[in-house]
Amino acid sequence: MARQKQKDGFNIFFRKKPALMLVNLLEQRNKYGSLLAKQVDCTYSHAVKILQSLQKLGLVNFEKQGRIKVIKLTQKGRELAEHIKAAKQLLE
Repeated sequence: MARQKQKDGFNIFFRKKPALMLVNLLEQRNKYGSLLAKQVDCTYSHAVKILQSLQKLGLVNFEKQGRIKVIKLTQKGRELAEHIKAAKQLLE
């Protein structure tokens, strides 16, 4: 029960999927869309829409490596992800 309240605290302040995407990109660099979608438990198409929004905000960039588009945090995205991670830890 206490664990559920802690999770709800994070969800009050952040949209869960975009926030978790940024934190996951911070923790492991060079990710691609389908892997990130699995890690945050959403569909690939939903992940792509979120990532496009994050790109418009200047938080992520896409780099083509062969057939794969690798997602990387910008400096602004890295700073925001670090703050989100810290807030998440405070709420746990």
